[in-house]
Amino acid sequence: MKNFVALTRMRIRLALRNKMFFFFILVMPFALFFLWLGVIAKGAPQMVGFYLGPVLAFNVMGSFWGLSATLVAFREQGILRRFHVAPVTASDLLASSIVANFVVPSIGNPISLFLLISVGIISFGSLGLVVASVTNTMQETQVLNQLLWLPLIFLSGATFPLAFLPRAVQRFGLFLPATYLVNGLQQTIVNSATTWSRYAEILSLAIWAGLTFFLSAQLFRWEPEARTPRRAKLLVAATAIPFLLLGVVENRTDRILLEAKSAFISMTSPMSLPRTSGASSPGQPATGENPSDLSSK
Repeated sequence: MKNFVALTRMRIRLALRNKMFFFFILVMPFALFFLWLGVIAKGAPQMVGFYLGPVLAFNVMGSFWGLSATLVAFREQGILRRFHVAPVTASDLLASSIVANFVVPSIGNPISLFLLISVGIISFGSLGLVVASVTNTMQETQVLNQLLWLPLIFLSGATFPLAFLPRAVQRFGLFLPATYLVNGLQQTIVNSATTWSRYAEILSLAIWAGLTFFLSAQLFRWEPEARTPRRAKLLVAATAIPFLLLGVVENRTDRILLEAKSAFISMTSPMSLPRTSGASSPGQPATGENPSDLSSK
């Protein structure tokens, strides 16, 4: 525990000095937020609330990019080798990285969003650990991060509202973990959703975090000369199982799509649709509509 606490303190200091951390965790999300406010929302309070959820999701998801790049850089520079000489295990180092990512960007977030933000930071931070564990060079890390980052931000509702996207893209987005983080945060802000009504999002992200952290600990390498076998990289696909299963269920019920549509309508035409006093439980439409009605509109 002593080693874990010392590592966590050091990682927090390093995170505060990391330019990549500031860009993906602070600069990029809030630049997009103010762009949305000025160009799209035009200062309307209900639109501000609608776009605040995606901005927070952007903030949370950005942890995986900075974390993976930092660990790979440490390995290439031989810094991880120095940690390995000390009585520090791979789990200590990885866990301290997650906690440092959690502590720094979470300061000042609303208490009502604490649970979703927490599980989001842990799960996407664990994704960054997996990327750092299976890539051998910084160039390879950047390529893989790009391949993961673009679908996560453009197909989940984090950049464009999910209800605004083509139907086929909406269906595909239900298999992405970012979609559940964005929707959970958005429903919490717009509709004051309770923790229980978000249990599907929280539970799936928590299971995903456990799988990715366990896998990253098994594949972690201290030495830059060590290489991950190609067969081991295939194990990363196993971490997608929770969202493959949840995506199948959500494509049958349309819960997420109905909630996203309800939030979008309440934002664009606040008088045309009554706001719910809390988001519906999984499997139940947020607006009382039949799921089959969504496809006809």
